[in-house]
Formats: sequence, structure tokens, C-alpha cells
Amino acid sequence: MRRLYVRIYLAVLASLIVFALAVGLLWRALGESGSGWQGSEMVAQFAQNILPPAAAGKAEQQAALEKISAGLRADVSLFAPDRTLLASVGAVVEPPRADIERGGFTPRMKGGRAWTIRLPDGRWLAARRNAPERHSWRGQGLALAVALVLLLLAVAVAAHPVVRRLTRRLERLQAGVETLGRGDLSARVKVEGHDEIARLATSFNRAATRIEELVNAHKMLLANASHELRTPLTRIRLGVELLKQGPDPRRKAELERDIAEIDALIEGILLSSRLDALREPEVQEEVDLLAVAAEECARYDECNVTGESVIVHGDPGLLRRLLRNLVENALRHGKPPVDVTVGREAGRAALRVSDRGAGIAETQQEAVFEPFRRIRGAGSTGTGLGLSLVRKIARHHGGDARIEKTGPGGLTVLVVL
Repeated sequence: MRRLYVRIYLAVLASLIVFALAVGLLWRALGESGSGWQGSEMVAQFAQNILPPAAAGKAEQQAALEKISAGLRADVSLFAPDRTLLASVGAVVEPPRADIERGGFTPRMKGGRAWTIRLPDGRWLAARRNAPERHSWRGQGLALAVALVLLLLAVAVAAHPVVRRLTRRLERLQAGVETLGRGDLSARVKVEGHDEIARLATSFNRAATRIEELVNAHKMLLANASHELRTPLTRIRLGVELLKQGPDPRRKAELERDIAEIDALIEGILLSSRLDALREPEVQEEVDLLAVAAEECARYDECNVTGESVIVHGDPGLLRRLLRNLVENALRHGKPPVDVTVGREAGRAALRVSDRGAGIAETQQEAVFEPFRRIRGAGSTGTGLGLSLVRKIARHHGGDARIEKTGPGGLTVLVVL
């Protein structure tokens, strides 16, 4: 019963079954009064057992017909096999037509619709409700119509709470979507039940949470970026003023370092924003992770590469940036030598980068992957975006990054792709 369409289908089906049963019972109850004169083979046999033989006199047949029709409030006529009148009670009913062989209802005529049945000996028995009885049928039809209307109202009233509960949940979901659309990122809807609407509400809450996290992350990124840019810009402004007093190679080199720092910061911010916007790598190529690791480690003196060749599908530039950030982070905040290991684990590529530094506290293992987060005691150089970009690139390729171990013996970062 957790499927919404099953609940609706069963509710409608149950309503129709109840409605059909009620109509059948009402029809049977209201039709009981007419069942005594409606024809069948048994009625024909019963009438013949009471009526005298066809050769009897008309008076005898008239007396028997009066006994049969007593209390019926109907016009009854008895006809010979050749359709000549033998006896009649009340107004004479027209004889059955020549094309009628067994009997039944005749088309509406002057006196009203008549019913005929052929007796086993060939005679015909015809009956027709008189005027008061026809009015009684109209009253019964009106009563049936009233009963059906009341039954319909009962079904409508019973079904209303169920339908209203479903639509009320949809209305709350719509209100939540509209609230989110107006800019209130904290908008959530209450999850009720276990059907499709409940799952839709859960998906909406999950999407709203993700949107709120992304927007807050971008706000924090801009705030931190503006803060990080002030220091090198201030140094550049001061250096330009000092250069006006006279050329100084040392100050010129400092200006170049400050400009490079700003350039790296802007590049990291743009890459971080681009990774947030894209769901999968724009470039899909086969990349030998061991070869990329060897090329990157060749740029540094105390970096060693071991492992096996592992082919991954992704963006070569982003994977190269991931490795470079890991190695530079290990050299900057750890202690050489840096060991890079490439292998396979559980059908996935595993990349480990280890250093010989003092490590970090276990409570800081997740904090190092936050943008612009610098761990106290680990050095203050860098922009604080290195490991943040590593995790984003890894997740961009269907993997993740985490601190595998940390301590006096060094720190190891594990990346799974």
C-alpha cells in the first residue's frame, strides 16, 4: 500500500463494488412486488395447473382466471391458441401478436405495455398493470433515484478525506517550492507517508539542502577570496610606491611573487566554481595514473613513485592538477621525502601520497578539505585551496579523497577514482 496509484485504484474499485452491491440490493428490494407477475416457465406451468383444460367452458375458465388475478391489481386476459379471447379480468388486454412465439413484453400500446406468456397447452396469458399500479412503478422509480443519489453522496463524502489528504500534501509541496523560488533557501516540506508524494518531498528537501549548501559555499568562497586578496594587493601597492623612489631588484622579485600568488588564488577560485557547476568532466580520456604521477613527481627532488599502471577515464588536466596539489601540499606542510603510490583496490584506482611530517590532529582531518582552511601549526603558506580542489576533482571523477592516516610518522592522503 505504499504505491500511490495502488491506493487510488483500490479506493475507486472498492467504491464501485460497494455502489454496485448497494444498487443490486435496492433493485431487488424494490422489485420484489413485481416479481409475482413477471413471467417464466415456472409461472406458465403454475397457471396451467390452476386453469381448467382448454376445452372447458368460458365460465369455468373465467372463474379460474379471477382466482389467479386476485390481488394483482392488473388486467389479465386468457386467449386460445388461435388468440381468441377465452376469459378476462378487468380491461381486455390485446392479444399477443402473431410474430410472438413464447411471450414477453409487448411494445407500448394504447392501454400500456403488456406482458404475455404462452402456456404449455398453447393458450396465452396476458397481463397489464392498471393505472394505479403504473403510478406505483413511478413511485418506486423515484424512490430508487433518491436512494442512488443518497448513495452517491455517501461515497463522495467517504472518499473526500482520502483525496483531500493527498491534495493537501501536494499543496504543501507546492508552497515549499514557491518559497524556495522566492529565495528562502531554508524552505523544507514535511515528509508524510511512504508513497510517491513522500519520496517527492524527500527529494525536494534533499535538493533544497544541496542548493543551500552550494550557495553558502559560494558566499563563503567569495568572502574568503576577498579577504585573501587584500594581503598581496596591499603588498603590491606598497611595493609600487617604494619602486617609485628607485629600482630595487629585491622589491621587484617580491612584487612578482605577490602577483603569482594572486594569479594562483584566482585560478583556484575559478576552478573550484567550475567544478561546482559541472556534474562530470568536460574531457573524457584514458589516463595512465602512474604515468601522470611520474611526470609530476619528476618536477620535485624528493618525490618517489611506485605502484602499477592503472587506466582511469577523466580529464587529464584535472588529474594532473590533483597530483600536483597533493605533492605540493606534502612538501609544504609535511617533510620530505614524499612517496606516491598507485594501485587498484576493489576494482577502483587508488592513489596515496605520504610525507614524513608531524601530521595533523584527528579532529582536523575533514577541516583540511574545506576551502581556505589552514591548520594551525602546519605553516601558513599557500592559499588554502589545495586539498579542497583535490577532493572536488576526485568527486568530479566519481571518487573521493580522505586522510587515511596521520601521526608523528607522517600523513597519508588517499584518493580513490
